[in-house]
Amino acid sequence: MRPNRILVLCAAAAALAAVALLAGIGRPEAARGDTIPAATDSLVTTSGHGAVDTVPDRAVISAGVRVEADSAADALSRCSAAASHVIAALRAHGGQSLQTQEVSLDPQTNDAGKTTGYVAQNTVTAESTIAAAGGLIDAATAAGATSIDGPALTVADSTALYRQALAAAVADAKAKAEVLAKAGGFSVGAVASMSETSTSTPMPFAASGVAKEAPVVAGTQEVTADVQVSFRIG
Repeated sequence: MRPNRILVLCAAAAALAAVALLAGIGRPEAARGDTIPAATDSLVTTSGHGAVDTVPDRAVISAGVRVEADSAADALSRCSAAASHVIAALRAHGGQSLQTQEVSLDPQTNDAGKTTGYVAQNTVTAESTIAAAGGLIDAATAAGATSIDGPALTVADSTALYRQALAAAVADAKAKAEVLAKAGGFSVGAVASMSETSTSTPMPFAASGVAKEAPVVAGTQEVTADVQVSFRIG
């Protein structure tokens, strides 16, 4: 090999080495081949359930009227008049927070598809105390209601009860974490994250009773809450 060619190859190798060195200086971690691990927390995650028993104090009923007639106008007019009587009766017997739920008008047809008449319906809901619910049902029926649904039993201050259940759920999650910590030989620290895993709908327990009017017995309800909590561990 000629001397001048050897000199050219040596110069090229030196240039490549310089580039590599400069790259290492600009990115030390690349030069060393190291990686910086992401910081991670050691956690234990548990779920918690809380429940609070309560007695419902409010009842909601739905009362409806249904009218059939040859013409749409007649069906709707007669239905509206019947619904007005039911609404007046509900108000007269302690019904509160009245609200129309549905007004409908539909044709009736025969097997050939020909319209033979019309059906109009009007449904309204009303709220009352538990004690007044039976009388409210009877009053709606006497005033001409052709359908009754309910009563749906509720609690006036359900938000406060749910918060009690939520606090119990968090305590339950902490207790489970402590059990795991004892078994695993670590300690439970501060909360790292927390979330609700469900929303509460009061669950009624069966109850029975008798009365001269339509019997409505409050029984009891369970307000529940569920959470998932991650705790730091040491």
